Amino acid sequence: MDFGLTFFPVLDEQDKAPRAYYEDCLTLAADADRLGYEHVQVVEHHLGPYGGFSPDPVVLLSAIAARTERLRITTGAVIPAFDHPIKLAGRLAMLDQLTGGRLDVGAGRAFLPHEFSAFGVSIEESRARFSEALRAFVALWTETDAVFDGEFHRFGPVTLTPRPLQRPHPPLFVASASSADSCAAAGREGHNLQVVPTITSGAQFADMLAAYREAFAANHPDRTPRIQVKYTCYLDEDRARAWEAAEEGEANYLAKMSGAVESWRGAATAQYPGYEKLVDKVASADLRKSWEQDKVLIGTAGEVTEQLERVRALIGDDVTVSLHLNTGVTPLAQARWAVAEFAGKIAPQFAGELAPSA
Repeated sequence: MDFGLTFFPVLDEQDKAPRAYYEDCLTLAADADRLGYEHVQVVEHHLGPYGGFSPDPVVLLSAIAARTERLRITTGAVIPAFDHPIKLAGRLAMLDQLTGGRLDVGAGRAFLPHEFSAFGVSIEESRARFSEALRAFVALWTETDAVFDGEFHRFGPVTLTPRPLQRPHPPLFVASASSADSCAAAGREGHNLQVVPTITSGAQFADMLAAYREAFAANHPDRTPRIQVKYTCYLDEDRARAWEAAEEGEANYLAKMSGAVESWRGAATAQYPGYEKLVDKVASADLRKSWEQDKVLIGTAGEVTEQLERVRALIGDDVTVSLHLNTGVTPLAQARWAVAEFAGKIAPQFAGELAPSA
């Protein structure tokens, strides 16, 4: 089991200035690189405090790449539906070159109706646009005089410049929130997987991963899949302080998310079955229940280690855990301490000591 960091800003300018948040991310990424974490990943969201400080992961990841030497640089995830595949594939190829071949490309469908509306994209086209974009990326990254004739984009013959440094192309990860079918589809296509346990039960989450692994093994028996799982973690030397931070952090997260999912009220689409209930799900969220179900990690190093032991028993040890240790409102000193504490006391229980850089 490997570990990385995820940056998902849930804050607005009243909470923290954007530049200050980015500087925090750069500092934590440099710490993670030095302490031996496997990756840093950055989310894409738009137009609001729920992730909106990060409208283009490539920009922040480029700055992170300049301050690090060995971390995998991961989009977690970019949204192809909101961009032209030639532009996005080109930006990602540039990033792979700038990182010296350290890029992992996570891509997602997006799930917020107001974001689709703002870009003038029908949410009913979500799945088809996503699948088409991944095919376009591979064609652009690997072919000379590529010709592409899709439902939404047609181009060619074109030869992308620059090409990615990694050959045949950077590893592709598919982001999935709750669908075992989506996970199985990613496995059949031979893509890697990014998932979060937040809105599923433990059994549902295990089923998602099982569907993915089964489909991948059946269709790509000569390859090993990579799985990234994201967990928010509130770590402290004192259990009471950890819970105080968790209550503050999750209250902030739910407040920001409530505003974002409001656009689901009264909406329903076969593209996202059950998502019309997100407003009520967020409103009824229970931190202690989430902790009891090991969806959020809270406590001292020993307590978080115990939680991760249960997580490993549920989902396997062939995963990379991507830790959200800085919610945006977390003081930088505390976040830096948590990054170091996790590397020194928790990670060695699962994969041996992280490998600090010189």
